[in-house]
Parts: sequence; C-alpha cells; structure tokens
Amino acid sequence: MDRKEEIVKIRKNIIEGLEKSYEKLVAFKRYKNSPLIVEKEEKIIEVAPDKILPTTEYVNRIDSKLKK
Repeated sequence: MDRKEEIVKIRKNIIEGLEKSYEKLVAFKRYKNSPLIVEKEEKIIEVAPDKILPTTEYVNRIDSKLKK
C-alpha cells in the first residue's frame, strides 16, 4: 500500500468515526431533551432535539471553500 492509499484509508476511518459520534450525540440530545448548538452561515443557533437530523454528511470546509 502506498502513502496515498494509506492516507485515503485513514481519512475514511476518521469520517466513519465522526459520523458514528454524531449519531450518538443526537441520541443523547434526544434522551436529555436538550438543544444542539451549531454554527450555520456564520451564526450560532440552537436546534431543538426533535428537529435534529439523525445522520449528517461530512463536509470539509477547506474543500468547499476551494471549490467556490
């Protein structure tokens, strides 16, 4: 396995871990009935536990800014 393939594999594992962590966070917030605090369009907002999406797609801010 060359260095590039190794980096891709590590990145994939990290993203999978982040997605699982998010799912656990959502379950916890719903259990405690507490809002999720997030940043959206450079503003801090509260999302009610019943409005939190159960899963989310990983977005790399650096990659998305470079595409503009």
